[in-house]
Amino acid sequence: MPEVLSTVTVSVLFLLSNQFISGLSDDTPSMKNTTGDNHTSSHLGTGTEVLIICLAIVAILLFSLFLFKLYQKKKREAQYARLLKLFEEDDELEVELGLRD
Repeated sequence: MPEVLSTVTVSVLFLLSNQFISGLSDDTPSMKNTTGDNHTSSHLGTGTEVLIICLAIVAILLFSLFLFKLYQKKKREAQYARLLKLFEEDDELEVELGLRD
C-alpha cells in the first residue's frame, strides 16, 4: 500500500509542479499584444479546471482504494471466524460418540 500511495503522491506533485512551471514562463503580458489578454485569462481558467479534475480523480482513486482495503479486511475477518468455528472443540459431539465421558 505505501508503494501505491507514493506513486499517487508523485503523480500529484508532478501535476502541481507542471502548473506552476507553466506560470513561470518568460512570456509576460507586456511583451504580447493587448488583444491577447482575454486568451491569457482563459488559459489560466482552463489550467485551474484541469488541476481540479486531476485532484478529483486522485481523490476518487484513493477513496476506492480505501473501500477495497476495508472490504478485504472484512472478508478476511469473516474467513478467520469461519476457520475458528470449524476447528473449535465441540464437547457435545465427543460425548455423543462416546469418545469422552
